[in-house]
Amino acid sequence: MEFQTKIGKSTRDQIFVHGYDLTEDLIGKITLADMAFLGAMHRKPTENESKMLNALLVAICEHGYTPSSISTRLTYLGAPESVQSAVAAGLLGAGTVYLGAMEYVAEMLQDAFQKYGEERVLQEIASLVINERQESGKQLPGFGHPVHKPEDPRTTRLFAIAEELGFNGKNSQLLKEIHRQICEKKGKTITLNAVGAIGAIMADMGIDYRVVKSFAVAARAVGLVAHIVEEVEVGRKESFGQQLFDYIEEHTDYRG
Repeated sequence: MEFQTKIGKSTRDQIFVHGYDLTEDLIGKITLADMAFLGAMHRKPTENESKMLNALLVAICEHGYTPSSISTRLTYLGAPESVQSAVAAGLLGAGTVYLGAMEYVAEMLQDAFQKYGEERVLQEIASLVINERQESGKQLPGFGHPVHKPEDPRTTRLFAIAEELGFNGKNSQLLKEIHRQICEKKGKTITLNAVGAIGAIMADMGIDYRVVKSFAVAARAVGLVAHIVEEVEVGRKESFGQQLFDYIEEHTDYRG
């Protein structure tokens, strides 16, 4: 039996990662986001790709008290000796509501061009996507937000950076056209949220939709470290996790 990999190999004096000498070519020369890009695309990013990807990951690194960070804090309360478990707990909910939607946005856009062809005008493709989703009972991912209404400030900023760096491509344009048509049909402005923008921009960067969510998970892992630190700093008795646990204990009515 023989296994093969192009990812990493170590010798006595050297470590090779994706074909590069780790100590000579990578350490101190590229960012963590660049390493993620290298793993996904099998090459180091260009300067503009690096700037764009770093901006995308920063945008989704931290959201405050969310199901993700609450899970991390509660897990840390129960197992402070296992910070990796606390971080992992916060990542498990990356699905259709939180984080995972960017994967579905990228998939929707990439599939639309493959199915309907790039020669069609965007307005027609957008209409076909909307109608197909409505007929099949599928939601349109990337739209709506409980707080940011009618505009998600991250979306505006990310699209501006994408325009500046050359990543405002066909996928972003299609998503914007879908957004325009949805708002027109609803008669009001529906928020085009940050994960929608990120999914479209990553698609324009040539990243396969199947790995888009991986970048989100990596970014959120970094953000969750701060929530663990805050629990450590205030102490167990005053921690968010302990206070939430105590509150639920005191305000839960058992009805057997």
